[in-house]
Amino acid sequence: MLFRLWEAAPPTGSPPDPYWSGGHLVVAGHAQVRQVLADPETYRPDNALDAVTPIPVAALRILARHGFRLPPTLANNGTDSHPRLRGIVADALHPDQVGAQRPWLTGLVRRRVRALAGRLRAGEPVDLYADLAADLPLLVLARLIALPADDVAVVKEFSRAALELFWAPLDEPRQRHLAEVVGGYHARLRRFTATAPGAVARLRDEAGPDAVVAALFFLLVAGQETTSQFLTLLLHRLTVEQPVLTALLAGDVSTPDLVEEGLRLEPPIVSWRRVATVDTTLGGQRVPAGTSVLLWLAAAGVDPAVVPGGDAHALRPGRPGSRRHLAFGAGAHRCVGAQLSRMEAAVVVDEAAPLLRGVRVLRAPYSPQNLSFRMPDALVVTR
Repeated sequence: MLFRLWEAAPPTGSPPDPYWSGGHLVVAGHAQVRQVLADPETYRPDNALDAVTPIPVAALRILARHGFRLPPTLANNGTDSHPRLRGIVADALHPDQVGAQRPWLTGLVRRRVRALAGRLRAGEPVDLYADLAADLPLLVLARLIALPADDVAVVKEFSRAALELFWAPLDEPRQRHLAEVVGGYHARLRRFTATAPGAVARLRDEAGPDAVVAALFFLLVAGQETTSQFLTLLLHRLTVEQPVLTALLAGDVSTPDLVEEGLRLEPPIVSWRRVATVDTTLGGQRVPAGTSVLLWLAAAGVDPAVVPGGDAHALRPGRPGSRRHLAFGAGAHRCVGAQLSRMEAAVVVDEAAPLLRGVRVLRAPYSPQNLSFRMPDALVVTR
């Protein structure tokens, strides 16, 4: 079940005990997950981007042919360079810069929702993933950080291929195919970043070409892609939680409260990894140096110690503990795009909520096997 953790029941106990599974020490309790994230000396991020399924020589040769490299830059960087590189990205994603994009994004979402409403009235089914949420985070990110002027479908193919190549259980033919997709776009990023301006140029000057490519790789893969996934999961939750939707439309539930409760219950990144650097203990478990520690972020969000009341899996916006989720991680590697994701989700909820009143789900989001990412592929609804 490690590759479908969103369907698994978290271990019982308060706090739940860490346990071994699939070669990882799985940590589900909120306090223990936060403890690991806040201790980068004992638990380093070096394995954050390691392929879950070892990449065979044939696929490695494909990646090498494209010049693929992922040096420590953001998520996998436990070196002294991390604060400087993170600071450059944080400047580009500063809350003021993010807020300035809200009117533009609101207009775009409003136009899309209006078109979708017309199709629903005409009796057509609509896909809220493909027709609304899939490309929004990418379009916003491109306005904040220079990106190659590629077709959206090309970028989405790359980002989803990377999530699969590094975090899914795979056979060798599939790995070779994905290596061509990921390696080819990685080479495209390398050519683009050689002369790109703004934050890309600052990263290039600070750390060199490999680091700037790795930074853009991660922003495209675990930045915009995760947000489009969260938007889809949140919209689906609202379609099947009509009383909450009714309260939202009546003004009895605030959009920020709904977004935070959605992040707690439907985090697009279900788990994340750290590696123990020394022999230690955690929750009574002996943790030898070199252990892969799998932090079950989604389970931490429903820990009874954080969300009391015995109904931690229920969608109750504004409840005590709702904002203590770890959907964005914690500590030095806390998601630098958290405010951007929140803004995008708030705009989509505000504009799309009326569209969801009385809809029926024809095809719920399906998430393929993956250690860390949900990757929903569709959300088809009708009147």
